[in-house]
Order: sequence, then structure tokens, then C-alpha cells
Amino acid sequence: MDTNPRIRCQCGAVSFRAVLPKPLRVDICHCLECQKQSSSAFGVSAIFPVDGMLPFPESIRDRVGMWTRKTDSGNTLECYFCKTCGVRVLHRGLLPNGTSQPTVTVKGGCMEEGLDLKDARHIYTRSARVPVPEGSWPGPPDKY
Repeated sequence: MDTNPRIRCQCGAVSFRAVLPKPLRVDICHCLECQKQSSSAFGVSAIFPVDGMLPFPESIRDRVGMWTRKTDSGNTLECYFCKTCGVRVLHRGLLPNGTSQPTVTVKGGCMEEGLDLKDARHIYTRSARVPVPEGSWPGPPDKY
């Protein structure tokens, strides 16, 4: 696990290792929510299994804040951020019955190593502000 990528907020108050050496996949999301959250044209997310990523290590739990928002699909998104610098670190989706989605999304800018954008999927491209590759998803992606 010590060779797995470090996930770290901007100030370093929230820092921990990913559960795997590489993400299951990487998404470049062009939805309006990701544009707002990243203050940019898109958001980059590294996808990891939820098991082993949450709950956060005891040593950093008091430094992590969380707020929730409803998604267009009717699910709830838990948005975890550093209480010191405010950087969004990780998201977890909850189904309407409260069951966790099987994966979490780590914000790409918080990955200190191990983030390769070469095979990243572009999703929700109907609201893209920059050119996207052919074969991208105009809405939500197909399941893995």
C-alpha cells in the first residue's frame, strides 16, 4: 500500500494513500456541476473501489468535512473536502435507499502520482466548453 498513489489536498492537512496502485479508470467530466466545482472547463476524477477508501483513516477524519447534494439521477452525492484549505478531495454516490455506490471518485488534482489521462473517458460532453475526442459520451457513461 505504501507504493499506492498519495491523495493530498492543497495544504496537506488531508493526506492518505489510495487503495490500489492505479485507478480503475479516469473520467474527464464536462457536466455543469464539475465545471462549477473545479472552477474550470471540466473535472478530472480517478475512480477507485469504495472499500478501503472510506471511511477515512482515523488520523485525518477530524480534518475532513462533508456536504451532500442531490444528483440529476435522484441519487445523493457525498462531497468530502479539507476543512483547512477547502479543496474537494473525494466524492461518493449513494443510491436513493442509502446504499453506497461501489466506487468513489478522487479529484484528479489531489492525486500526487499515478494519474494517466491517456485513456481517460470524456463524459457529459453535451455541456463541454472545450473540444472533446470522438466517441465521448454526451451524457452519463456506460457502466464499467
